[in-house]
Amino acid sequence: MTSTSTRTLIDAHTHLWRRDRTPQPWIDPTSMVEIDHDFWVSDLETAQATTGSAGAIVVQSANSLSESKDLLAASPSPSILGVVGWVDLEADVAAQVAELRAAPGGELLVGIRHLAHQDADPRWLGRATVGAGLDALGRLNLPFDLVLLPSQLELAADVVAEHGGTRFVLDHLGKPPIASGSLTEWSRAVARVAASHNVVAKLSGLTIEAAWNAWTVEDLRTPVARALDVFGPRRLLFGSDWPLVRLCGGYQAWLAAIRELLSPLSDEDQNAIFARNAAGAYALEASNA
Repeated sequence: MTSTSTRTLIDAHTHLWRRDRTPQPWIDPTSMVEIDHDFWVSDLETAQATTGSAGAIVVQSANSLSESKDLLAASPSPSILGVVGWVDLEADVAAQVAELRAAPGGELLVGIRHLAHQDADPRWLGRATVGAGLDALGRLNLPFDLVLLPSQLELAADVVAEHGGTRFVLDHLGKPPIASGSLTEWSRAVARVAASHNVVAKLSGLTIEAAWNAWTVEDLRTPVARALDVFGPRRLLFGSDWPLVRLCGGYQAWLAAIRELLSPLSDEDQNAIFARNAAGAYALEASNA
């Protein structure tokens, strides 16, 4: 088996924020003290140094074109391999993407996301105007990250099937409700999403859905096994969800857990999940993979 200390690692899901420019009102200063401050490139580099990561995808945390430009401007750092930004899918998508690509660091725009799980309309993803925007992303060869509540997975299954020309990345496995112990509905719905082969999924954010201070590897075993069953190892990407992972044991604890859960897989399959699949999903330069 390949040593985990030498296996290439691409982290497909991290965040940066400077709250004077992009407020994060969801951060509770009491229960979320570990992330109740700014995180920028040097902080990401420090976190990556402890894992041997080859680099990371930085994902938007606000539905804001200005935040996307700030993230792209940070991209000269070798720690950042790509940025998943935001555009208004109900407006002129091609013009907005062109604006981002013309901005400093714009060549590292690798995907688009909208905070659908926080949208005032829980069925935002199903709007015809959003669908037109998703088709536009397909023509631009940009994938769309799906950040959803479990209750939105059935809608997502219909949408990804209807937009076969667009690639989709399901963040955090669709947030399986691990802490509740009730995974039946999530399990059925995520299988419907996975039935469309234009979708890959991130093994990320799972400890956030478990008991933050008391989760065990066993708590994560069922959702990870289900992900392997319905997506297979060639359609799964590793992500840390840093810095949010600091709320529930930290980066190293999550990385150790997922390595243990994936250890029965072949070296080839593990290398795919930990690096190659991210490079493929986000069309990263081969030199970064």
